[in-house]
Amino acid sequence: MREIIIDKNENEQRLDRFLKKYLKEAPQGFVYKMIRKKNIKVNDAKAHPETTIYEGDRIQLYLSDETIDKFIAKKEEIKSKLVPNIIYEDANIILINKPVGILSHGASKEFEENIVDSMISYLIEKGEFIPRVQTTFTPSICNRLDRNTSGIIIGAKNYQALKEINEAIKNSKIRRFYKTIVKGSVRKEFTVEGYLLKNEDKNKVTIHEENLEGSKKIITVVKPLKSKNGYSLLEIELITGRTHQIRGHLSSLGYPVIGDRKYGSKEINKTFYEEYSLDNQWLHGYKIEFNGLCDELKYLNGKSFTGDLMGQAAKIERKLFG
Repeated sequence: MREIIIDKNENEQRLDRFLKKYLKEAPQGFVYKMIRKKNIKVNDAKAHPETTIYEGDRIQLYLSDETIDKFIAKKEEIKSKLVPNIIYEDANIILINKPVGILSHGASKEFEENIVDSMISYLIEKGEFIPRVQTTFTPSICNRLDRNTSGIIIGAKNYQALKEINEAIKNSKIRRFYKTIVKGSVRKEFTVEGYLLKNEDKNKVTIHEENLEGSKKIITVVKPLKSKNGYSLLEIELITGRTHQIRGHLSSLGYPVIGDRKYGSKEINKTFYEEYSLDNQWLHGYKIEFNGLCDELKYLNGKSFTGDLMGQAAKIERKLFG
């Protein structure tokens, strides 16, 4: 028999969901069968798949060590050598300023440097995360940015933080602001709505005024910061957060993002590539404002954090707008 003590990272979840993570290699039917046959109990009592487990609960596995070890997923060693650019950190969250060209998370079996693995490596080195001890929870990110979009990534160090922040994002309580440079003169702040339709095969979106089948409503707030020589530096707030929303929405309005190879102007992109070697969209998630958090994270409510522009993007902003 092996006993598992539930800690705060496994608090308040269904028993079957916990076991599917703990015994990741086990067939799904095996887990339910063991619960039904009372080979798996909670606090020495009969349990059910939907039983909610809490911090401090004890789960008894009346299985051989050989069976348990066979079904426990072995965590791979993190290979990241990327040092995260941290702009804020506390016991629950970590805010990382992601540079252009880096993935938010791993995308294939072939390892490539990404923010998630760099964050995990950093926390392992600090001694805040020990993979062999944390069997079912791994620090994770709460938002994602495209490879060629820079900006703030929110990392959660524990399950409660991940749960609360994801819920706040889902309910549009966490405000996300971006900076971008577009072709065209924008003089007044405005809010625009539309419907975004994604072509999965081409990984490209189109924006429509009417609600087409399969489309999703989008709301984008556009605020001009500077306008000069036919270009505008904008602050964009996402009320909804859809794939390529900013780039697609601005392009549909006649304000293409400079450097954007998918939705932008080939002629403008060529100009910025020749003069600045800009080979990606000029888009930076520069500010996060927390709201709607409760319990252990309520201290973050009302706080905002900014991440500075880096490298070529900062140079282009200075050159265009002074």
